[in-house]
Amino acid sequence: MLERPYDGCGLCFVGVRRLSRKTDATWSPERQRENVLSAVKSVGGHVIAWADDWEVSGATNPFDRPKLGPWLQGKRGPYSGIAGAAVDRIGRSLVDCLNTGYRMRDEGKLLVTYGHDGPWDLDDPVDENRFTMEAWGAQMELRATQSRNRDETVKARTQGRKRGKHAYGYRYVRLHPRAGIDHVALDRGEDMPPDVRDRENACEILREIQRRILADQTGEVTQHTEAARLTRAGVYSPADHERVMSGREARGGPWDGESIVRMLTSEAALGYLMHKGRPVVDDEGMPICAVPPLWNRATHEALKKKLAPKNPRGPWAQSGVHLLSSIAVCGVCGTRLYRTGDPVAMTCKGRSKGIAPDCQPSPTIQVSILEEAVTGWFLETYGDHAYMETVYDPGNGVEEEIAEVSTARNRLRDDRDAGLYDDEEDAEWYRKRYSHLTAEISGLRPCL
Repeated sequence: MLERPYDGCGLCFVGVRRLSRKTDATWSPERQRENVLSAVKSVGGHVIAWADDWEVSGATNPFDRPKLGPWLQGKRGPYSGIAGAAVDRIGRSLVDCLNTGYRMRDEGKLLVTYGHDGPWDLDDPVDENRFTMEAWGAQMELRATQSRNRDETVKARTQGRKRGKHAYGYRYVRLHPRAGIDHVALDRGEDMPPDVRDRENACEILREIQRRILADQTGEVTQHTEAARLTRAGVYSPADHERVMSGREARGGPWDGESIVRMLTSEAALGYLMHKGRPVVDDEGMPICAVPPLWNRATHEALKKKLAPKNPRGPWAQSGVHLLSSIAVCGVCGTRLYRTGDPVAMTCKGRSKGIAPDCQPSPTIQVSILEEAVTGWFLETYGDHAYMETVYDPGNGVEEEIAEVSTARNRLRDDRDAGLYDDEEDAEWYRKRYSHLTAEISGLRPCL
């Protein structure tokens, strides 16, 4: 039996597997498993546990990896050594690989990899040189990949194409599964499993958030209350949405108010090609539109103004995941109820805090029961009433478009004042471009 619990035989190995990307169709985990078991069998050992670090870059220090790190730090119990499918599965940094190998040697533990005859002996110059060469080869491959990715990113940005991770609300479109990216489209849930497709319409989720925030005049709808609402409704967070789209399982992470602010106020929502948080501009100084916009410039400016940090006055808006967070009160003493326990319950702490010493009995009710009762009462009382909604009208965005073109024209003027475009050929281009921007502004003004 090549897999059995720790028995102190001196050949109890932790199997090490790692992949930068993992999908349901990936066969590499099984191949790595077979190679590790073959390497362990060759030295007469057995595997007591697996340290599987999926979706972990090879550039990550082995001591910092979620699964392998605790074993190396002595937090998971005794073991005799580690076994990997190859040196590059331990790490793709020469320094990290050598540090891990020397750490194993100094602690008297074994290091085994598939394709090497027996455990590595780093006290032997031949083994030490071979181990160093394989680690160096892994690092060279990593650096070549990183350089290639950087070059492709620069090339795509020069051509006005999106590359890398797309923003929430968008998706990459491939004409067939094995083809390259053809274009970027709005994410309406097409790539999600059928049972959650209607719920996971990402672009409409963002649009609904911006409509609710801009239409609110009470101060009770904020980025934090929206995060709580979406978490409560079971909508995938942006990170989980991305994972499910690529065939992986959701981790159940909650929505975050600050990430909502970043998504709503980013100019990526206007369809611009972005680099380091700023729009990429063309030769004429105008932002390059690479994808369909989620809303117009007027809505963008309104969101920035509405979500700008401000000094809070009065009560905070409710932002808990549960419906009655911060607003449920004790029916005996009127003190606010607090969430406690598991399953979560609402409990009066008036007597324990000395606020209401005569509150008896201090009531406690499970949140699920309380929310069900309040929901039933609300629907029975207000379900048949007329529904009114405040809607924000963003306008046509002409004023913001004029401001954007004026900014580009002012930028040209500042460059000319700084001494650029003095050459006769450049001066001619400057005059044509300046005239074009002026004519564009004049054409927009009648639409105000």
